[in-house]
Amino acid sequence: MIKKGFLWVITVIGLITVSIGAIFLWANHLENPLSPDMRADLVVVEKSRRRLTLYFKGEPLKTYKISLGRVPVGPKEREGDNKTPEGRYTIDFRNPKSLYYLALHISYPNQKDIQAAREKGVSPGGDIMIHGLPNRFGRLGKLHRLVDLSRGCIVVTNKEMDELWRAIPNGTPIDIEP
Repeated sequence: MIKKGFLWVITVIGLITVSIGAIFLWANHLENPLSPDMRADLVVVEKSRRRLTLYFKGEPLKTYKISLGRVPVGPKEREGDNKTPEGRYTIDFRNPKSLYYLALHISYPNQKDIQAAREKGVSPGGDIMIHGLPNRFGRLGKLHRLVDLSRGCIVVTNKEMDELWRAIPNGTPIDIEP
C-alpha cells in the first residue's frame, strides 16, 4: 500500500517538472516571426524601454524586448563601466563564432566617444554588440530579460538573434537612445 505522503511528493514533483517545462517552452517561443526576406535599413534601441525596433523606409518591421549592460542608465563613458553606449553608430561587422550566440558589432566608439574619453584620461572601451545568449545558456530564452547582465551589449534570445542576423545587413545605422 502506497502512503499518502509519498503520493503527495510525487504529485508535487510532477507539477514542478511540468511547470518548469512550460516556462522553458514559453521562454524559447519566437513571437510574430519576421519574414525571412525582410531587411532593415535602420535599428533603433530605446534603452529606457528595453526595446530594439527594426525599420525599413521609416516603417517599423518588428520590435524586440532586450536586456542591456549592468549599468543601463546613462551613456557609456569608459571601458569597464558596464554601460550601453548612446548615439548614432553602424552595424559594421558580424561574428558567427562569438562567445555569445551570434554577434552583430556596433561601431562604438565613434570620434565623439574617443574624444570624450581622451578628455577624461580613460579608454572608451569597445566590443559592443547585439548578441544572443552566452553559449550553453540559450535555453534561458526570454528569462534573460529579468536582469541586465551584459558589459554594455544589447542582448536578445537566440531565436530573435537568428532573425536579426538575417534582417540587419552590415552598414545598417543603429540609433541607441537613452
